[in-house]
Amino acid sequence: MITTLLAAGTTAAGASDKITIPPIRYLAILPPIIMIGGAVILLAVASLVSRPLRVRVSTIGSVIISGGAFGIAIWQWCDVRAHGAHTYIAHAVVMDGFSVLITMLVAGAMLLTALVADGYLKREGITGAEFHVLALVSASGAMLMGMANDLIIIFLGLEILSIALYVLTAFNHRQAASGEAALKYFLLGGFSSAIFVYGIALTYGATGSTNLIQIADFLSKNVVLTNGLLLAGLALMLVGFAFKIAAVPFHMWTPDVYEGAPTPVTGFMAAVAKAGAFAALLRVLFTSMGVISSDWKPIIYALAVLSLFLGSVVALRQRDVKRMLAYSSINHAGFILLGVESALPRGVSASLYYLVAYMFMTIGSFAIVTVLGRQGDADHDLTRYRGLARRQPFLALSFAILLLAQAGAPFTTGLWAKLQVVLATVSAGAVPLAVIAMVTAVIAAFFYLRVGVLMYASKEPAEGGEGLVVPPTGTDATTVAGTDAGPQIPWASPDGVSATITTLNAELLLADDAPAASGEETPSTVPVPALTSVAIGICVAFTVIFGIVPAPLLDFCNHATLIFFGR
Repeated sequence: MITTLLAAGTTAAGASDKITIPPIRYLAILPPIIMIGGAVILLAVASLVSRPLRVRVSTIGSVIISGGAFGIAIWQWCDVRAHGAHTYIAHAVVMDGFSVLITMLVAGAMLLTALVADGYLKREGITGAEFHVLALVSASGAMLMGMANDLIIIFLGLEILSIALYVLTAFNHRQAASGEAALKYFLLGGFSSAIFVYGIALTYGATGSTNLIQIADFLSKNVVLTNGLLLAGLALMLVGFAFKIAAVPFHMWTPDVYEGAPTPVTGFMAAVAKAGAFAALLRVLFTSMGVISSDWKPIIYALAVLSLFLGSVVALRQRDVKRMLAYSSINHAGFILLGVESALPRGVSASLYYLVAYMFMTIGSFAIVTVLGRQGDADHDLTRYRGLARRQPFLALSFAILLLAQAGAPFTTGLWAKLQVVLATVSAGAVPLAVIAMVTAVIAAFFYLRVGVLMYASKEPAEGGEGLVVPPTGTDATTVAGTDAGPQIPWASPDGVSATITTLNAELLLADDAPAASGEETPSTVPVPALTSVAIGICVAFTVIFGIVPAPLLDFCNHATLIFFGR
């Protein structure tokens, strides 16, 4: 009897030892493999050479790796258009238009960041390949989140993305603020990851699977009498996603981390972390949780309203440009959530368009902030931007265009991005939310225009030091005492308007800085690295060209969404 039981146990154990390997199509996962493999090769080369690897070599390597991943993404797009979308590796990974677009976005962001970081690293005297290696690894995590069709894969991508970002945030070891920001990001990020994985566990307990398609199939074929476990899991996962996209009230880390991190890292973080998190959020909500959209739409609605209002209002009082752009990113997250809240294919398309437009706007903006930060990357006060147009017209014009785009000005991608998400919200019947978004856009336009006015306004109230002429109370508006040229309106002339705007900035917008302005040293011209200029030029050109001719980019996002929903 005992011998029989032992023999049966041995047979069962032998059968259970067999591991079934699912079929793998490497084209579907080739971009993140290229990013991780390239990072490993770059790190190996840096370890084998006798001297620290030159920054330019690391930059060229990162550009080649990112360009290779982008090229593979184009191949994937052609394959999806020809053969349709498919899932691979036991349905854990999906290759569709949605995943391909996210891959292209992340690869483009990595390429631009490598160009921007080249000048920064040289200026700060940092050698080696560590910066580029960490950025490549982080980008691979965002790509993985975009193509994930399983909650476990999403969590894996989230951790790959986050852990590298924690280290990059502390990369400027010469500044205590960088280490402090990294510690805060790490602690809060660790809590959010724990909450997210607990939500995955509860979702698995409620549905019996972590695969998004199987979860959707379970919810469509079964009537859940008590769905408290499922809703609790969904709520916890939404907390994890909200932390990564910096949605209120899970935004507390954003201003301090954006301010303390090296500026190229801040731009990379703003673009790539949002792209990966929003890609996973859209995939989870629309692929697996679409049946219960009535349960998660109110949560997204509340997150959008809070993010829109707080991001626009609090940014008004910021004097540090990086903190201002941090709150601006919170406001942008609220706008992208409009597309999510619509629960429509049009909303997904609008969100994708917004992510692409935002990537170029934010990386270009932080590239300019990187240059103007000077040695030490700590000179980011708004007053340092006063008169920038006279000192460096290229930087001032580029920054003005990118800020106007973020405000939603015509002939920029920012206008079409905001318009698309608002129209998607109106199509879903959430008109009050659309109205709230437009009101906050008007509020946000103020702090964008403030920087533009500072850059193009003169330091003195008027030429010759005569100041602004204001008529006394009771004086006819067409006559001013002391003028001999007949009826005039000095304050309505071009010089008078410029002086009025400058005075408003000095006395209203930057009142607390006005006393020190008289003895303040005029900022000097800063050199603009060649590769950084290329990155800024690409961002500005993309923003303007596709703002004037939006159809190609809109069609691309629409096709990606249609394939995504038609899977």
